[in-house]
Amino acid sequence: MIRVGLAHTQPDYAGLSAPYGPGKTFPELAGLLGTDSFAGPANHVYAAVRSALHALGLDAERFGSADWNPLGALAPRGSRIVLKPNFIRHWNPVEKASIESVITHGSIVRAMADYAFLAAGNDGSVAIAEAPQHDCQWDRMAEIVGLPELVAFYDQELGLELEVIDLRREEVTYRDGVIVERRERPGDPAGYRLVDLAGMSAFANSGLDPQRFRGADYDPGPTSHHHTDGRNEYLLSETVLSADLVVNLPKLKTHKKTGVTLALKNLVGINGDKNLLPHHCVGSPDQGGDEFPGAAAVDRVRSFATEVARALLKRGIGTQLVRWVRRAENAARGDDFIRSGNWHGNRTTWRMCVDLNRCLYYSDAQGAHFDASAPVRTVLTVLDGIVAGEGEGPLAPLDVPLGVVLAATDPVALDLVALRLMGFDEQRIPKVCEPMRDDTLRITSVRDAREVRVHEVARHASDASVRRLDEIDAPRTFAAHPGWRTHIERMQG
Repeated sequence: MIRVGLAHTQPDYAGLSAPYGPGKTFPELAGLLGTDSFAGPANHVYAAVRSALHALGLDAERFGSADWNPLGALAPRGSRIVLKPNFIRHWNPVEKASIESVITHGSIVRAMADYAFLAAGNDGSVAIAEAPQHDCQWDRMAEIVGLPELVAFYDQELGLELEVIDLRREEVTYRDGVIVERRERPGDPAGYRLVDLAGMSAFANSGLDPQRFRGADYDPGPTSHHHTDGRNEYLLSETVLSADLVVNLPKLKTHKKTGVTLALKNLVGINGDKNLLPHHCVGSPDQGGDEFPGAAAVDRVRSFATEVARALLKRGIGTQLVRWVRRAENAARGDDFIRSGNWHGNRTTWRMCVDLNRCLYYSDAQGAHFDASAPVRTVLTVLDGIVAGEGEGPLAPLDVPLGVVLAATDPVALDLVALRLMGFDEQRIPKVCEPMRDDTLRITSVRDAREVRVHEVARHASDASVRRLDEIDAPRTFAAHPGWRTHIERMQG
């Protein structure tokens, strides 16, 4: 049986501020933090993270004692531990929603950083590393999350260095959906590694035409080139791939291209060049694409115009014209139409997600790949579902006060539990169900949802109850992204 820890708590971040101290004395942390560091308001999120780690069964025999060290079971002293949050973008454009449903909250990051330092010790190191969407303003994001306060706390109070790394090599500014400015970023100080999955890729034998692949930037050349002639290459962060333990810290929310974000999708943020990531195939399904459904003339014309605009914009011309066209289109059609693969018929993005997970779990120190029979890298996932997101995720979701934290060493198992909490059906979400039923796409050992056992800690409780996945019910079904509605929800009865 595969275990997932689930802790329930207050469904908001009320009363919390950086650096998000625990607000309560936990015996295992007294040696690291000192008694003065437990002062301040109670931190229910911190307590929920702790409960989820305990429910997962990490270092279970010593829980409650000064010797409990949950991450020590996964990484010995002296380890390099990397925390990978979801810092996709620094704003939510929905007026009646908040940034809290978009990004991993700083209180989750703080709790996991404490347990990472506890495990790594003075001879180890801890870093936060993420590659947000390329229009994210890093400094603004850091301010929202409270990263400066976290860095200062560890430095000034504990004499520890918490590294914070923006893995991107470029940041951009959009106007009317068009890039108008590009700025270089330092990128990963450890560099990047080109990992070729080749025939182990989910794109191998998929029938998809690499010449139709479209990535994160205007020029489709790099996207197609790195997935042609048997290659399936990704440029990944060396900081992440060289870590002894990676702690994945995703957000629980919907997603326009894969139905949901959760653990598996969060690895998009370990990339040094997101234009190597196929996001959709240009054209309609009868043309070999998955850009939009059906064969409506307006969508075909838009697709053709988009390709013309890409050709112009990659050469740095036509910016004002394209901006004018985008404004006119938005005025005429609004946002309620499917474009850029934002629907349940997207056959591309879920394969990219599977590939990134296989890269992280099975690529060795040289970037070579083995038979995916046993992972070569340890990954712990702790999911922030305190305030979740529904609807237009991942960038513009509505807030859902859910009040949960999930923990697992198996990302597929964790995503299964999260999907049940959302009222969604894993059999209707390819990035989850396809690796479960096809050995050539395998990410983990999960083959059947019946293999998952949920160790659940109720709000204000200390002991966990053990439940089967089918016993996990959604408080209510989340509103799916418009391109996924009626195609992702669990059937009733």
